[in-house]
Amino acid sequence: MAKVYLTGAGPGDLELLTVKALRVIKEADVIIYDRLANAEILKEVKNGCEFLYVGKEDGKHTIPQDEINEFIYEASLKYDVVVRLKGGDPFVFGRGGEEALYLREKDVAYEIIPGISSSISVPAYAGIPVTHRGVSTAFKVVTGHISADKNSSNIQWDDLRSDDTIVFLMGYKNIDIICEKLLQLNKPKEYPVAVISKGTTKEQKVVVGTLANIVDKSQGLVSPVLIVMGEVVNLREKLEWFKTH
Repeated sequence: MAKVYLTGAGPGDLELLTVKALRVIKEADVIIYDRLANAEILKEVKNGCEFLYVGKEDGKHTIPQDEINEFIYEASLKYDVVVRLKGGDPFVFGRGGEEALYLREKDVAYEIIPGISSSISVPAYAGIPVTHRGVSTAFKVVTGHISADKNSSNIQWDDLRSDDTIVFLMGYKNIDIICEKLLQLNKPKEYPVAVISKGTTKEQKVVVGTLANIVDKSQGLVSPVLIVMGEVVNLREKLEWFKTH
């Protein structure tokens, strides 16, 4: 009987792939993979494994999500072991829940294999703990997606008034709006911000600034980019450990 594994590939560093994920990747008859999954992972497959790329480029979906759902279902009719490989974790803004619901409706067996989320691992590789005693007791992970005309979003801005650490995923192209909104919530101009490009990889680049200057300081970074805000950013000066050069 066919089974689909909705599998997290982790944040980028190949060694952060879980043991279980690696096992099913080696057993896969077909891998349906995203842009953010490290391409080196695909070298671990068995002979004869098929590949289907369904990556989504910066706001431009190569294949609509409903079609991806159908591709996964159709693959389950043809192959015994189907691996849907997603960057990070399938359930952290990965739309894995939608794919799982579709498979449930189609009565297809599936399993969720969590991946290490970039929301915690990328800050960690930048020397920034998302929580730290006496500094931040909680953290929020927020989608940075805003409409193309930049006039609407699903972000609950009022929920970001606290001193909790804030991690924005998919927010780099809207960093100007994000900073402006937080300043309107009376966050101080000196509020610490780090912007991290290609986190956990050899190409990682970290830019540190404040709400007042991070937009200018972080120009030209390469996707994927994560934004982390809060007093924990100041710990990077002492905790930085991952050297890329």
